[in-house]
Amino acid sequence: MAEQEKLGLNVEQKINSVEELKFEPIKGYPMLNWKGKRPFTSTQFYPAQLKENHGEEINGWMNKIFWGDNLQVMSHLLKHYRGQIDLIYIDPPFDSKADYKKKIQLKSKTIESDKTAFEEKQYTDIWTNDEFLQFMYERLIILRELLSTNGTIYLHCDFHKNYLIRAILDELFGPTNFLNEIIWYYPNKFKFQFAKSFGADTETILAYAKSKGNHTLNHIKVPVKNKIKQNKVTWDAEQKKMVTVKDENGKVVYYDAEDKIVGTLWEIARVNSMAKEVTGYPTQKPEELLERIITAGSNPGDLIFDCFMGSGTTQAVAMKLGRKFIGADINLGAIQTTTKRLINVANELKTQLQEEPKYTGFQVYNVNYYDVFRNPLEAKDLLIKALEIQPLPNNVLYDGEKDGRMVKIMPVNRIATRADLNELITNFDYKEFEKANDANPGKAVEHLLLVCMGHEADLAAQLQSAVPYKLDIEVVDILRDKSNLEFKRDSEAEVVIEGGKLLIREFYPMNLLQKLSIQKENVENWKELADSVMIDFNYDGAVLEPQIVDVPEKD
Repeated sequence: MAEQEKLGLNVEQKINSVEELKFEPIKGYPMLNWKGKRPFTSTQFYPAQLKENHGEEINGWMNKIFWGDNLQVMSHLLKHYRGQIDLIYIDPPFDSKADYKKKIQLKSKTIESDKTAFEEKQYTDIWTNDEFLQFMYERLIILRELLSTNGTIYLHCDFHKNYLIRAILDELFGPTNFLNEIIWYYPNKFKFQFAKSFGADTETILAYAKSKGNHTLNHIKVPVKNKIKQNKVTWDAEQKKMVTVKDENGKVVYYDAEDKIVGTLWEIARVNSMAKEVTGYPTQKPEELLERIITAGSNPGDLIFDCFMGSGTTQAVAMKLGRKFIGADINLGAIQTTTKRLINVANELKTQLQEEPKYTGFQVYNVNYYDVFRNPLEAKDLLIKALEIQPLPNNVLYDGEKDGRMVKIMPVNRIATRADLNELITNFDYKEFEKANDANPGKAVEHLLLVCMGHEADLAAQLQSAVPYKLDIEVVDILRDKSNLEFKRDSEAEVVIEGGKLLIREFYPMNLLQKLSIQKENVENWKELADSVMIDFNYDGAVLEPQIVDVPEKD
């Protein structure tokens, strides 16, 4: 397969009306529709670049972490892992209408970032309903293709969109492959008395099989607080069902049960702020929750995938349980947090006697082009300021306005493709276009500015060909024009060799220092600014293979 080989997705079809994109439901299979719902039958292969190696192969396998848009990461994975993944767990955005920020520890101080200063937001969870549904729909289609025939997917959500997500899962996996709706109850959430509704202390995990009946399910037992008198049961081969055991006198046999098989109500505490596993990453889930899912849905040596990786809880637990894993996230902060966490887990496992192999080695890749920005949210804010765009925070389609043009910031940190135009094509106000065309025939009905980080050469032409009205389209490529913009400055360090030792005298993370100065925070020791130190004595300029890794404790 050539690197740019298409897998069948037709993104060149001319669309005359949003009405053309409506799906026709099949009798007995209800479908969820939303504005802009569009088929997603194939995708393009995107190459990956190896950036870091940590540890060694075990039985010919190295775990993999990908930094990139998970849609493109999964498009990359399809080439080699289609039908190969045994268990998928995802904790996608909940559409909670919130920004999630990372707390930064500076020795004894704690500083929490905000919208204007210090560390950047990790991600935002603010969507229009239609954008969120299309986002999830496209990713679930590829996830289904990656899943093995005996595989299962566990999707973590909450009250904001669980009813809609289940409808999409029914459509894609089939309602007959629905396994369970698991309710995660966390008893340690404080409830405010002045709230005008009952405090939410549960979240939902939807479980679906690729092929129900062939799927892996290992039942888990948990201890009960008090012994329960339980009638004994056994499997009756003739009746092909479980039956109650009776003694020679025909009386039911009872026993005192000290444990029980887990059902669909899981009582697991949320991560305590003082717990050893705390990373400071927002929305971190407890390892106990992932341990239960991975134990139930897979066996040692199976391959686990999480494309909304966050702090790397799925990967850390998979490593501890002897599973192989692949992870992905679009935020560099998530990649760095996970890398640091996995190095610690691998070091802990090396000190323990293992009955089964633990897959501790992992690699870090980039998919497509990621260089300038840490995450898309930061990129969009930076570009709006750098290009002096007037933001339009309440506009569902455009990001701003500049010099009479409506501005659309395309997906950043990667090359914009024709597929990225679909959001514009399906959400244009065609009725207004028709009115503008009738009033001024032959003139542009919309003046657009597309901002991107690399783009296919015919991007503007593709957009024009898909719309039956004249558009005035200008493309700003920040890869080409970034010399005129002020982007993030690289970190610098003063490193010397003295007496046969490598000494780090100073460390200057330029952007972090700038944000600290705004907050009038003084840092006297450079170690307070360093997350970890990794040294590769034979660095080739491309792949980091650290021979020495120093990951400090929480203080």
